[in-house]
Amino acid sequence: MSTAPPLRLGTRGSPLALWQANTVAARIAETGGPPCRIIAIKTSGDHLQVAPLSEAGGKRLFVKEIEDALLRNEIDLAVHSSKDMPVVLPEGLIIGGVLPREDPRDVIVLPDLSSRPSALSSQPSALSSQPSTVGSRPSTVGSWPSALGSQPSALLNVEALAAALGPAPSVGTGSVRRIAQLSRLFPNARFTPIRGNLDTRTRKLDAGEYDALVLAAAGLRRLGFASRISFALPVEACVPAPGQGIVAIEVRSDDNHARAIVARIDDEWAGAALTAERALVEALGGGCQTPIGALASPAGTDEIDLAAVVIALDGRRVVRASARGPRRGAETLGARVAAQLIADGAADILADARGEHDVAGRRQL
Repeated sequence: MSTAPPLRLGTRGSPLALWQANTVAARIAETGGPPCRIIAIKTSGDHLQVAPLSEAGGKRLFVKEIEDALLRNEIDLAVHSSKDMPVVLPEGLIIGGVLPREDPRDVIVLPDLSSRPSALSSQPSALSSQPSTVGSRPSTVGSWPSALGSQPSALLNVEALAAALGPAPSVGTGSVRRIAQLSRLFPNARFTPIRGNLDTRTRKLDAGEYDALVLAAAGLRRLGFASRISFALPVEACVPAPGQGIVAIEVRSDDNHARAIVARIDDEWAGAALTAERALVEALGGGCQTPIGALASPAGTDEIDLAAVVIALDGRRVVRASARGPRRGAETLGARVAAQLIADGAADILADARGEHDVAGRRQL
């Protein structure tokens, strides 16, 4: 057992954030590293539980205070959901390593039928084409990445879900990326922001405040809520957020001790995927307020595939691009796919999206 002083590990205090932090601490211990002392830090995003993130100030809301503590040497490591991190980090900080990626897909969560038996019971056949069930709820959940392949029934199942939800369902999500993509599948849906931890969100769903939620599979699985997944959205229908499903560990660039410890638990494949996805977003100049989806996945023995989408906020215009490249050239691959998107018109879509958010922001003042 290591006798070194404990590493101070900074994190948000949400159940998912604490799961991530404890997992990092356990991985470090497994490799013979020092024990970790977890320090929960409240962020601006934790204080703002009403406004959508796109109106409240963007991604750094969930990391700023933790990064500030890292820069002040009050903590040694910072653990984040990587999709919460802006692509440009504060000077002096780097991503030292990442954990293996969990299922990156977005999923639909339907009301608990035991508490609201009429939610879908009147249309049992609409979802009958889906291959498996979790409890009494339909599911197309499979393992990643094999489940991400093009499946003949994938889009048919999306159509079945749309039929089951009814003509104008209330869908809980504040993500502009999800809304932009899903508005093409569910054109009459009413998308409504929802914040809070998973318990809070599912409780509101089961109480009838929403007909469905759109959430990340990774968080549900990590916290033991996999049985609440009703439908895993095919990547063809809803490209995930860059970094979704990856836990990132941020360190000071001059802290060689912490960097060496984190490097021992780094997952190279997940790290390459994150590098490609973040490079794409950086080249596009995107952030939380822009509807960009990107997913890099293993291909062959030492390559990755990167698929990306830029979509107008109303879902009417969409540009897609994809490419394959060597894992060690992930950053170049991300920039190359971004250039392809821009050449096909993504810059105009992003400019319009930023303009609409600027107008919305001024209305809030």
